[in-house]
Amino acid sequence: MQLTGKLVLGESNMLFLQISKHSPESCPMHNEGAKKANMNLSVKMEQILRKYGIKMVGGWVAIPEHMNVVVFDAPSIEALVKAAMEPEMMAWIGYNKNQLMPVMTLEESMKLMK
Repeated sequence: MQLTGKLVLGESNMLFLQISKHSPESCPMHNEGAKKANMNLSVKMEQILRKYGIKMVGGWVAIPEHMNVVVFDAPSIEALVKAAMEPEMMAWIGYNKNQLMPVMTLEESMKLMK
């Protein structure tokens, strides 16, 4: 899925933006516990998302800012909350401060203005 307009208003799935930040002390580049949680999640992520009908549209890392940004295509916020309760996700969440918000494409927002 492209971020520029394949999802249209009225479809069953929604896009969600997750912004995750961690402290320099808990950076997985240097913190062994955080690194282990990150690696464990990377092995299970696809399986967890599939279990709840979620797709990762894209993910980006800003290492100097200690920040990750991910866009998910999910059937509901509840599906994302349930996925977050999986043990590997809980371990990763333990060292990140997360914001999760519904978003739409620029094209979709323009349709709302008409």
